[in-house]
Amino acid sequence: MDNIRYDFEIEKDDFERAGEASSSIKKILRQLGLNSGIIRRVAIAAYEAEMNLVIHSNGGSIVIEIDPRKVTIFANDKGPGIKDVKLAMKEGYSTASDRIREMGFGAGMGLPNMKKCSDDFSIKSILKEGTFIVMKMFLKDGD
Repeated sequence: MDNIRYDFEIEKDDFERAGEASSSIKKILRQLGLNSGIIRRVAIAAYEAEMNLVIHSNGGSIVIEIDPRKVTIFANDKGPGIKDVKLAMKEGYSTASDRIREMGFGAGMGLPNMKKCSDDFSIKSILKEGTFIVMKMFLKDGD
């Protein structure tokens, strides 16, 4: 398998299209014949990242790179940044508004779920600039 890259632009508050990027990613991985466990983990992580971009950022992108050894997801957004990353990584912590919670989002599981689904997870956030997340899922032999 050659290295493959897909880019998805995510708009702030675009709940109508929210989830489309992660659905496309899932479809791509299925077409490549990756095992269902990897597909599931990548799809969950991508969805959580996508929803965080829609809910908390001023828009951004999700980039997926697939190579023979791993699937890497890059989620980058434009502002506002996360004030306390350590706190934001705690299950149940959320800065979502009441409006977002009424829509069924904002349970504070996005970042923890991204980390759980990743074999390698890193997050860097700069206030007023944005948040940059890299998630790697390693492919096992035979996948």
